[in-house]
Amino acid sequence: MHDEPSNTRPPEEVQEISAPEQFAALAHPLRQRLLFALGHRPATTSQLAVQLDARKGNVGHHLKVLREAGLVHVAETRQVRGGTEQYYQRTARRMLVTEPQPAGTAAMFAGVAQELERSPAEVGLTLRHLRLSPTKARHLAETLARLVDEAEEDADDQPVHGVLVTLYQHADGAGGTGQSGGEVS
Repeated sequence: MHDEPSNTRPPEEVQEISAPEQFAALAHPLRQRLLFALGHRPATTSQLAVQLDARKGNVGHHLKVLREAGLVHVAETRQVRGGTEQYYQRTARRMLVTEPQPAGTAAMFAGVAQELERSPAEVGLTLRHLRLSPTKARHLAETLARLVDEAEEDADDQPVHGVLVTLYQHADGAGGTGQSGGEVS
């Protein structure tokens, strides 16, 4: 018996988050953590519960919400001791949120905060405000996205690192409106 499915289909490269049920699904820190955990390989409810130190029933409920929103799917099933074991996988390697909603953004940051708390290694976290023209801001956003996209991964036996990239226009009270976007990687 093996711990991982052998023939799962690879997820899509990018999935744009735009449907209300997707935003609702993203609006919970445990669902964010489940998406992070499923970022590299499929896993069962039991494996996820152990990895995230959460109750199996709670994990199962949140996986159902993510599945109904089209953010995860059952990649493989197999028979185990008379039952059926399901391996869940993200539907995309990267989920692009082009118009973040407050609840989803708050949950994403809460999920990241929980992951940072549990990190066994030094954590890097930087917030910086820059004055940029729209052209320079777009160029910086493209450069950051390309840097993350082109990062080469090491072998499966190496630790997993999380990356959250966002560029937004600061609300300075001058009535400026800005574009913002975020992604789960």
